[in-house]
Amino acid sequence: MALSLHSPSSLLTPIQPSKPSSLTLLNCQYSPLTKPTNHITYNDAAVLSNPSPSKKWRVGVSFFPAFLKKGKDAKALKEELLDAIAPLDRGADATLEDQQRVDQIASELEAVNSIKEPLKSDLLNGKWELIYTTSQSILQTQRPKFLRSIANYQAINVDILRAQNMESFPFFNQVTADLTPLTAKKVAVKFDSFKILGLIPIKAPGRARGELEITYLDEELRVSRGDKGNLFILKMIDPSYRVPV
Repeated sequence: MALSLHSPSSLLTPIQPSKPSSLTLLNCQYSPLTKPTNHITYNDAAVLSNPSPSKKWRVGVSFFPAFLKKGKDAKALKEELLDAIAPLDRGADATLEDQQRVDQIASELEAVNSIKEPLKSDLLNGKWELIYTTSQSILQTQRPKFLRSIANYQAINVDILRAQNMESFPFFNQVTADLTPLTAKKVAVKFDSFKILGLIPIKAPGRARGELEITYLDEELRVSRGDKGNLFILKMIDPSYRVPV
């Protein structure tokens, strides 16, 4: 849940690019000059009852892979996801094709998520580093690179329902928020206080709010999707960190 320091509610949104499904159509040709037949000849019956070795082999090839094929597990999908985002500068250098590929892998990882109620899990507690997002306001792509934050962090403590977002150099901005559970994996987020340069407190406006859904969680990685269409991928760096009350 990377929450925006510039436009907090915009940071709570996942990209869900719509991908048209492609269906493979089997074209069957029928010739009106060919008279259909419903009877089986003796030779046909012999072939069906005693298929040649080559036919037996083809039958094996057609059916056995369907039984033997297994989906990727969470470990393999995590490695694939990390490889995909590694060259993208947390998403700032991602093309639309890159975003779609990352979203697809993230969706596959979400499908094998074993923690169905992350808001009840201690694995959510601690300080997380944002390693990829589609949120342009967090990435600050409208700024020159030397004015963008080098790293972004988010801390969550589910026992007190508090969250905190932090920017690193050069501005060290922070924002804290109250969390209200909506489901076992989704929260409403209401920002209450900003700290400019990490020092100057400013009360957050009432409109500074959003929603966040935790769609994958383990001890190392978290995937979240916000209410504005953005995807957030974070890695755990300090499970002992506590959000200031």
